[in-house]
Amino acid sequence: MADVADIATLSFEQALAELERIVAELESGQAPLERSIEMYERGAALKAHCEERLAAARLRVEKIVVGAQGSAPGVEPAEFN
Repeated sequence: MADVADIATLSFEQALAELERIVAELESGQAPLERSIEMYERGAALKAHCEERLAAARLRVEKIVVGAQGSAPGVEPAEFN
């Protein structure tokens, strides 16, 4: 398993795919205890990375508020329903 430091270079999709593989392997119950602990630690780091990526994306997804003159006086958070 690669070093936790490399997680920062992963895209959200890559990190999520690896996290899903780890969860599947842990759920299988086939890994030795030491390997399971290593996978769990990596999974926790991947989860944190995914949460950070989602938070950053949420901040970037904003709705531009257009004023009467057609200018954009500000932004407001997008609504996801």
